[in-house]
Amino acid sequence: MKKNTLKNIKLPAKPGVYFFQKGKTILYIGKATSLRDRVKSYFANDLIETRGPLIVDMVFKASTIKWQETDSVLEALILEASLIKKHQPYYNTREKDDKSWNYVCITKEQIPQVIVIRGKNIDLKNSRSNEYDLQAIFGPFTNGGQLREAMKIIRRIFPFVDTSSSKRDNYEFYRQLGLAPDFSNEEATAIYKNNLKHIKLFFEGKKKQILTSLEKEMKSLAKAKRFEEAGRVRNQLFALGHINDVALLKNEQQFSKITEDSYRIEAYDIAHMSGKNMVGVMTVVVDGQPDKNEYRKFIIRTQSGANDTGALEEILSRRFRHTEWGMPNLVVIDGGVAQINVAEKVLQRYQLPIPVVSVVKDDRHKAREVLGDAKLAKAHQKSIILANNEAHRFAITFHKQKRSENFITKNK
Repeated sequence: MKKNTLKNIKLPAKPGVYFFQKGKTILYIGKATSLRDRVKSYFANDLIETRGPLIVDMVFKASTIKWQETDSVLEALILEASLIKKHQPYYNTREKDDKSWNYVCITKEQIPQVIVIRGKNIDLKNSRSNEYDLQAIFGPFTNGGQLREAMKIIRRIFPFVDTSSSKRDNYEFYRQLGLAPDFSNEEATAIYKNNLKHIKLFFEGKKKQILTSLEKEMKSLAKAKRFEEAGRVRNQLFALGHINDVALLKNEQQFSKITEDSYRIEAYDIAHMSGKNMVGVMTVVVDGQPDKNEYRKFIIRTQSGANDTGALEEILSRRFRHTEWGMPNLVVIDGGVAQINVAEKVLQRYQLPIPVVSVVKDDRHKAREVLGDAKLAKAHQKSIILANNEAHRFAITFHKQKRSENFITKNK
């Protein structure tokens, strides 16, 4: 497959799973935070150095690319494992020995555990590990670090017992944190069994079925005036609909290479009048063109005065919790060294290796210079200035809108 083929494929900047195919034969399955950015990385000039000759051979032989979107990176991770197990694509199985991959297993015990086991320690045919009989096996999962983060997320929604929390000394500690179930009575044990049922469905890619089940359960509990239990189920519903999987991004970005033919720049700006009606915005320029569908507005919540750096930290923190928006190749800030430092601090917090530049203005509010990586500034100067100007225009417009709304509200 040649790079030019991508021009006719409209990949979304959303999480999901992608398929490299030769005709109807699936050659390779992968997951992505941004389907568009990840697939484009396979056509970078340094692919052989980053992924090796086997993947280069796969890209050369592929004739088409297909994909399936998911609601979150977590679901992309789980769907990828399920589809690799189902289709056994040649280049997935050749890329790494499946005995070194990880599997999520549910044990056959009076109180079943949910644990991660290496493939070399599992007899898949007989559903048994070196230590346990197993009632369910999910995988393989190719990235151990991402799987550990995924299990933390799932455990917050559906608490379960594992080899650490099941130890007597640790159990009470985990239970008080809400990460291990309560077995104080029969009702609590029934809740745990329900959690296990939902974990199985989640790893089978049946989130809609879980949501339907939980909604039905919540209404039934509320009708019976068991409001505390209904609240617990409501919280699970909310968590499933707002999965915060930022931690899963840290191992994904290494393949989002900077390329001249595909480049996403995000610019941020703050607008206010002496600290009042403070707002922030994000604008996006892709391949030198504004993408207004990707623009975002933020009402500042944490700052009561004219604190531009504090407001910038707030909007960047809120933005990078939205993994479904995709990730930029470059972040552009309006301001100087202080603003760059704030942006880099936020990106480090989320472990995102994204470069930052800032645009410094003159007395007439025209771009005077670009601070940061000199090579990036020179290579993308026009797009950086365009993104910054768009951010300034968009921020002023939004600020005036909020100021007018508040004035009308006050004078009603």
